Amino acid sequence: MKKLFALLVGMFFVCASALAAININTATQQQLETLNGIGPVKAKAIIDYRSKNGAFKSVDDLKKVSGIGDKTLEKLKKDISISGASSVAPAATAPAAKPAVPAGKPMAAKKEASKPVAKK
Repeated sequence: MKKLFALLVGMFFVCASALAAININTATQQQLETLNGIGPVKAKAIIDYRSKNGAFKSVDDLKKVSGIGDKTLEKLKKDISISGASSVAPAATAPAAKPAVPAGKPMAAKKEASKPVAKK
């Protein structure tokens, strides 16, 4: 049983690391921002470069983007690709929790409590 569990855990980590690749040719700004060392400015620079020059031919082409050098590229190499779908959903696109009370609309209990009481 322990061997089976260890095998399953090992497979999970292998699958998780395989799914972590971001395709720099198709990724959105939010997806790019999930990468270590890439903030809004660099993510926009990647998208702008891609729009002007077309798809990246290799991961090393990312060094052609302003603000990305050898050190940044080395940090990113394990997390990026130039083919396939970007497989990491950015945290920014997770559905937001619905508010308990819609903005600008009081709850029914509060509405009744705020009605004036008729004097007898």
